Amino acid sequence: MPEILDLEVVKDFLNERIAGRKIVRAEAPRPWIVRSLAADDFVADVTGRTFGKVLRVGKDLLFPLDPDRVLVTNLMLTGHLQYCEASARRSKRLFFLLGLDDGELRYLDDRQMGLIYYVRPDQLGEIKRLTDQGPDALDAKLTFDEFKANIRPYTGEIKGVLARGKFLSGIGNAYVDEILWAARVSPFRKRKDLSDEELRRVYDAIPEVLNEAIEVVRERMPPNIHLKVRDFLKVHRKGGEPCPRCGATVSEITPNKRITSWCRACQPGGLIKN
Repeated sequence: MPEILDLEVVKDFLNERIAGRKIVRAEAPRPWIVRSLAADDFVADVTGRTFGKVLRVGKDLLFPLDPDRVLVTNLMLTGHLQYCEASARRSKRLFFLLGLDDGELRYLDDRQMGLIYYVRPDQLGEIKRLTDQGPDALDAKLTFDEFKANIRPYTGEIKGVLARGKFLSGIGNAYVDEILWAARVSPFRKRKDLSDEELRRVYDAIPEVLNEAIEVVRERMPPNIHLKVRDFLKVHRKGGEPCPRCGATVSEITPNKRITSWCRACQPGGLIKN
């Protein structure tokens, strides 16, 4: 799943290429992926509209389309946006494309899990996830006191809390592992058992990890925005390898098919049984 920093890079990349440009053609080999609340025929209605500036809200990218439409994309686990030349080979996973005079924005999805809406601006409130989420994980205005107050109602394992969009929007499975490793906090510790000092380390680690990763992804992802760059991460999916901080072996489990990677030496406490 693309996370907040991936989407920031994708947003900036696309704004340099499509903002202010007209959609001269559209195709939807699998039109059912688009939940169109604004028009019966998505392809016919979107053709001829002009892209505004792409926006990011949590894990959603919003594509304003002049004069009165918005395409809202949440890529979920298996969706991808691709920007390429019209002559580029089409993936079998292609669901729709929006063509410019010198390129195409394509939506690909391995398992049809993406949540795509085509709406009028006044219908955005009908997409609950846009309004029912917490502060953006990259919001520099979020103070530590606000962070503590917002996290107080959650009592479960800290990894699950950080990944909840209602608490903090934009962070997913991979970067929760990275943040908790940087903070030296076990992913299995209960939030209610963490001290203020430990919560402060988590709070400080969020912008540190995300901003550092954004620079790496910005350098290495484009123009292949449909691909994820994760090989530089410290512990996520590095089970069995040495911890880059202490040299101990990184542990890894896959409960509910979601990978959790951590260092038992650097992140003690709240351990599960082998």
